Amino acid sequence: MSRPRRVVVVGGGNAAFCAAISAREQGADVVLLERAPYDLRGGNSRFTAGGMRFVYEGNEEIRALVPDLSDSELSRTDFGEYTWDQFYDDMCRITQYRADPDLAVKLVDESYDTLRWMAGQGVRFLPMYGRQSFKVGDTVRFWGGLTLEAWGGGPGLIDSLTSIAQGMGIDIRYGVRGEALVEDGVRVGSETVKADAVVLACGGFESNAAWRTQYLGPGWELAKVRGTRFNTGDGIRMAIDAGAASRGNWSGCHAVAWDMNAPEFGDLDVGDNFQKHSYPLGIMLNAEGNRFVDEGADFRNYTYAKYGREILSQTGQFAWQVFDAKVSSLLRDEYRIRQVTKVTADSLEALVQQMEGVDAEQALATLNAYNAAVDVDTPFDPAVKDGRGTSGITPPKSNWANRLDMPPFEAYGVSCGITFTFGGLSVDTESRVIGVDGAPIPGLYAAGELVGGLFFFNYPGGSGLTSGAVFGRTAGRNAAASA
Repeated sequence: MSRPRRVVVVGGGNAAFCAAISAREQGADVVLLERAPYDLRGGNSRFTAGGMRFVYEGNEEIRALVPDLSDSELSRTDFGEYTWDQFYDDMCRITQYRADPDLAVKLVDESYDTLRWMAGQGVRFLPMYGRQSFKVGDTVRFWGGLTLEAWGGGPGLIDSLTSIAQGMGIDIRYGVRGEALVEDGVRVGSETVKADAVVLACGGFESNAAWRTQYLGPGWELAKVRGTRFNTGDGIRMAIDAGAASRGNWSGCHAVAWDMNAPEFGDLDVGDNFQKHSYPLGIMLNAEGNRFVDEGADFRNYTYAKYGREILSQTGQFAWQVFDAKVSSLLRDEYRIRQVTKVTADSLEALVQQMEGVDAEQALATLNAYNAAVDVDTPFDPAVKDGRGTSGITPPKSNWANRLDMPPFEAYGVSCGITFTFGGLSVDTESRVIGVDGAPIPGLYAAGELVGGLFFFNYPGGSGLTSGAVFGRTAGRNAAASA
């Protein structure tokens, strides 16, 4: 009688667990190697809000994923739809048409089915009320193609996947760092964890300051890391040493506005709440007291992952986000945490004096020029791209422009927080790692943030976790079949 096929998964986040669960479904003996100790487990996934982007055509498909939704909740909520064409168009447009079309089609095609699979395994979802919706009249309206999150956010997602994996008999080993791929498995210290097939799902290299500076460019060693300290490029290095081809936007990354006084690496007690993503409702000023981006260019889902780079390129690597009382109730919950860099005042003149590091005189002139440029005749509607913009100033603000004229005024200090890097391994639609000779490397698969070729320059919010789940599920299934 032959022994069960053995699949070793390197990593401990969403992609890794989806791979492990999928491989176990196929009857494989699965070992999951998590570099972090138990208390710091979960990779970047545990630091997220748990939002996942997927195709759906209306309320019934949402209800299939969230069976606890009541009729009254459905009647007062406009979930809208997010079609295949919209998701694919977002992938192409946001990545400046550089995303590998085959990988993008795979992601879009299998997004809904993968969430149904996760729900069938026991993962619970709920609508992202507050973060991704605004109440307009009596209706809660979702916007930007991002609708559901895992119950309990990223931590809840990891807890759920861990429980599912344990229930299936998957061998989870914490504090174990894979060091090299060898002929019969993964080398760990002086030992080898034997494997018939290996899935690499252990993140990018954003926590490796030397690699950041080498590949992203000068100054990136100064960025704060939003998530785990353990994503230092191990999986990428191991695969390249074994003959894998590299691919993708190695000088690009997902980087956001992050509290300027946040720690060097992510804090699990705070999670993703150091982020500050309500900037489309206000404006951002740099050290010179000038605006430097169009805060209302698009929904935050389509700009936040690239604006961290813009902040990093400013003098001192910081900026201040400014709001007034008209929109304070619309700010996301992350603006209300205890650990926040915030100043308030009853006048703009007093506010700019408190914004540390900013040329107060120029900041006040910029605020006054902005107020004078706002189109006050177009109605303000935060749930759509309302076209309420500015005229005669550079950069313009294209949507959601309101005069800053109602005290009290608030300003929040932000820096750059890097989430994950875009460059990685060459992988096909079956999650097989491709070698430098253009052929798949037998028995080697990859999923998650170390996959190259999918995201360039930017990414649609929530597509990272979905990508990890789609390609993780595929990797595990195929690794079990090929082992």
